[in-house]
Amino acid sequence: MSEATAADATSADLAADLEAAETSEQRQVRLDKRAKLLDAGVEAYPAALPITTTIPEVRAQYASLETGEETQDVVGLAGRIVFSRNTGKLCFASLQSGDGSRIQAMVSLAEVGEDSLARWKEFVDLGDHVFVHGRVISSRRGELSIMVDDWQIAAKAILPLPNLHNELNEETRVRQRYLDLIVREDARKTVRARAAVMASLRQTFASHEYLEVETPMLQTQHGGASARPFVTHSNAFDTELFLRIAPELFLKRAVVGGIDRVFEVNRNFRNEGADSTHSPEFAMLEAYQAYGDYEQMADLTQELVQNAARAVTGGSLEVTWADGTTYDLGGEWPRIDMYGSLSEAAGREITPETPLSELQALADAEGVEVAHATHGKYVEELWEHFVIDSLDRPTFVMNFPVDTSPLTREHRTRPGIVEKWDLYVRGFELATAYSELVDPVVQRERFVEQAKLAAGGDPEAMRVDEEFLRALEHAMPPSGGMGMGIDRLLMAITGLGIRETILFPLVK
Repeated sequence: MSEATAADATSADLAADLEAAETSEQRQVRLDKRAKLLDAGVEAYPAALPITTTIPEVRAQYASLETGEETQDVVGLAGRIVFSRNTGKLCFASLQSGDGSRIQAMVSLAEVGEDSLARWKEFVDLGDHVFVHGRVISSRRGELSIMVDDWQIAAKAILPLPNLHNELNEETRVRQRYLDLIVREDARKTVRARAAVMASLRQTFASHEYLEVETPMLQTQHGGASARPFVTHSNAFDTELFLRIAPELFLKRAVVGGIDRVFEVNRNFRNEGADSTHSPEFAMLEAYQAYGDYEQMADLTQELVQNAARAVTGGSLEVTWADGTTYDLGGEWPRIDMYGSLSEAAGREITPETPLSELQALADAEGVEVAHATHGKYVEELWEHFVIDSLDRPTFVMNFPVDTSPLTREHRTRPGIVEKWDLYVRGFELATAYSELVDPVVQRERFVEQAKLAAGGDPEAMRVDEEFLRALEHAMPPSGGMGMGIDRLLMAITGLGIRETILFPLVK
């Protein structure tokens, strides 16, 4: 470590220590105020308040007030104090609602009296929630205000707010999301965007007569995807259980039972790495359509994503990311063949018949490492190496190797590949879909091959699921199935990393 670096580290540590000491002192001061309020018989956290309206409603109703104009309309509202200025006979405070809307409260000697004004100055701090009652006016500076005639502490803040003039660092934003929501409009926008996306997805599914269901989070064996599961133990049943890595096998049971169009939005858990596009816990959408295939699921997925984008942007398919750049989600998205696009980019023909040794030699020459090597894994890793960076539009990558997709129907005209696509947006995989494998005999063979991989040390390989096979033997109609990460959908629309799109992400 250089002398300059060491000095910077020492300075940062000192600043952190000073900030902690200041916070501790402020905390004690506020605790003392709380105690004084209680001793005086005043509730620091009342159960109810005589609220008649909200800050956003007042701002909407009185937006046309002229500078200095006063009304005789009396309201009662509450908000968090994010700015405060006390003068001799008049105190000003900015009250903020949960959506970030603000209104000024003016507490004057003439309106509330000497005792009430003194209590305001003594007990009210930044971060407190307060209730104010009074007339709606526009101040001499043109600021929409409440001329307070009565007020009450709604919730006493024991810890101070961060400095609203400084940006919160990423760790604080993630670990203390409540502060992020209080001080940063972009954080509130992300929550609203996610809510709009979820409402849009459900509306689009409803328009196609899909039914929403819920399937188990705790499963007796993991399946539906190739991933390392979280393992837990049930004391009640004295058995090993897995947090689900995918709802697929249960949703297919629903299709067997006659729910021809079904979807679920819920949490998945995968005991794997965490980075800007991966989280151990994430929200997943899966949908299945009887008598559909992967081409129809591509049509549906494009509609779902484009409708979600419109819901966030107010109607546009050109989204603006967090860094200010724009991205066009409009038009018909291209559909490219995995083997064809790989062959073109690599400058040599690669097919399902290409020997493993040739794929290995190509990977070695390009410095591509492949774990638990099979033909399919080599093809997929090489495709990512050669092709993925060239995709500048949302793109469906069609027709995958058979050995990496054990739940997928083989291509109806091309041996060695399956009817599967991955949708890539912004360089990452957003969604995947299959023409589903519904032949229980072939499905058993695929499960057995997966079990062999698991026995060979592959922690992501699936096991033979006898209960699922029993369901398939009652006949599942030809179907298309699709899965899409909700957090990644938000990433595609907002340009944020996955930890920003999840309200409370898992952190160490």
